[in-house]
Amino acid sequence: MNSELVRQIADAVLYEGYILYPYRRSAIKNRHRWNFGVLYPRAYAEAQTGNDSWTMQTECLALLESNSTINILVRFLHLVDREVGSIPRGQDTSDLESMAYEPVPVLRLESGEIFQSWQEAREREINVRATLSDLQAAPLTVPFSFAAGRTVAPIHEAGEIAGIIARHHQPVSGILSIAALETTGSLCKLRICLSNDAELDDSNREQVLRQSLLSAHLVIAVENGEFISLLDPADEFRAAAAACSNIGCWPVLVGAHGERNTILASPIILYDYPQVAPESGGDLFDGSEIDEILSLRILTLTDEEKREMESSDARARQILERTEAIDPEQFMRLHGVMSQNRER
Repeated sequence: MNSELVRQIADAVLYEGYILYPYRRSAIKNRHRWNFGVLYPRAYAEAQTGNDSWTMQTECLALLESNSTINILVRFLHLVDREVGSIPRGQDTSDLESMAYEPVPVLRLESGEIFQSWQEAREREINVRATLSDLQAAPLTVPFSFAAGRTVAPIHEAGEIAGIIARHHQPVSGILSIAALETTGSLCKLRICLSNDAELDDSNREQVLRQSLLSAHLVIAVENGEFISLLDPADEFRAAAAACSNIGCWPVLVGAHGERNTILASPIILYDYPQVAPESGGDLFDGSEIDEILSLRILTLTDEEKREMESSDARARQILERTEAIDPEQFMRLHGVMSQNRER
């Protein structure tokens, strides 16, 4: 398995829609968070009339032996509230954790530096490993949870503490279930379900998102076996592939072209062996846009807009720094290249 290629694609799925151009907190489309693959607490999801879900399921086909091993990596984002607070001059700052402060949307220092209250996200991962023989004996159910937490960091100016950044997140929990459903010779159907089992009875979407699994997806790898493409199965596996039920995600082969030991069950429909364009300089979190156009737009931002962008989020700051470092030759590569079609 080419782990770097797999990680690139999985990260693109994880952060799609995380923050959108113009990459500022004040932009209307960044005031309400949206992501693909959100798994809400069950009570909230079942009370909705749309497509909000609390669970996703993937079924995939693989050629396995009794000693084959299945490795499953669950990945999602966990929302973190970032609250900026101002502190009156002369206040005792010896104990940041219990110190009183005034929450503010924006804190501007005399130096011109800006700190903003907003939301961030932490990457969460759960690794599960099982053998086919174990799964044939009994399905595997793995509960997981991440506790609530809070951290406080000082904001310094002129040798004093002028404010604080308090980050806090709500608990999230879920269940991963894995089953080997059918075996015909070496052909096996695997069913993997990921669910949010948080007990939260709240109708406010912004609050519910704090205990949701955002951009949830699965990376599934096998040892001593290989997966079968559900998009383009061999004739002998076509009926079995058509019978697979995928809900909220779709499994595709990932890695170097021709490798069959890893699939990505993604909430965004992809083709087998997706790739990040080699001309792309890095994540822009908006796959519906063109890198060149987004980069040019970023360069047209005013100095004040750029200051707001870089203080909105660490990843937004990385986008700005990377874009401002693009030279004319790199822009030409973004503008267009000639490439040979890959045989499928």
